[in-house]
Amino acid sequence: MHFLKKDRDRLKKLKIFEKSIGYGFRNKFLLNQALTHKSYANEKNMERSSDNERLEFLGDSVLGVIISHTLYNEYPGEDEGILTRYKSQLVSGETLARIAKEMGMGEYVLLGKGEEASGGRKHISNLMCALEAIIGAIFLDGGLKASHGFITRVFRSEIQLVKEGKGAKDYKSIFQQIVLRKFKATPSYKILSEIGPDHKKHFIVEAVVLGKRYGIGSGLNKKSAEQLSAKEALSALENV
Repeated sequence: MHFLKKDRDRLKKLKIFEKSIGYGFRNKFLLNQALTHKSYANEKNMERSSDNERLEFLGDSVLGVIISHTLYNEYPGEDEGILTRYKSQLVSGETLARIAKEMGMGEYVLLGKGEEASGGRKHISNLMCALEAIIGAIFLDGGLKASHGFITRVFRSEIQLVKEGKGAKDYKSIFQQIVLRKFKATPSYKILSEIGPDHKKHFIVEAVVLGKRYGIGSGLNKKSAEQLSAKEALSALENV
């Protein structure tokens, strides 16, 4: 990614992005990588590890730890079940995509021509992946303290919504609680198919309880597909 040294327009855009998120990167290459979609890396014949997928993997874990720690401190009287439900809402694809959209993150992501033409800047999967990748990049660039500061700042309003019961619904957690109470079992999720190229896969998932299918959901990532299958399964349970 040495092109950054010559691409003044890209560097200028990255600096604008840094101001918008309230964090300045010492390593600009990490920032650029976090905003590089796989389709762009493939199109430019870049190294396999040049896109944001590895950073997304790291950021997902960092986000989980910091959100868990924040909820543990802010809700000393709540049990594990409530904290798990809150966490699931906060790290859901819907919440991540909403935060990324509010930050205007789609404007800064490097996309391949095909992904760009298909409206990739607005795709939930691209937005949530970019946000998780940014979190991973901040962790590598500034450590856990910097990551904690960024996450608690950008998730503050979402945490408040969860506290008020207005956050994104976590259908998987709700479904699991009902299934545990009704059947003394836990639901499982099975991928029925994966359609499309690696950079733009579409997942179809079924929600299963004791060998019986209760719902099917589809989405641009496994998380969203599982949530939608759980949502359909909840409706099915209401009719049982």
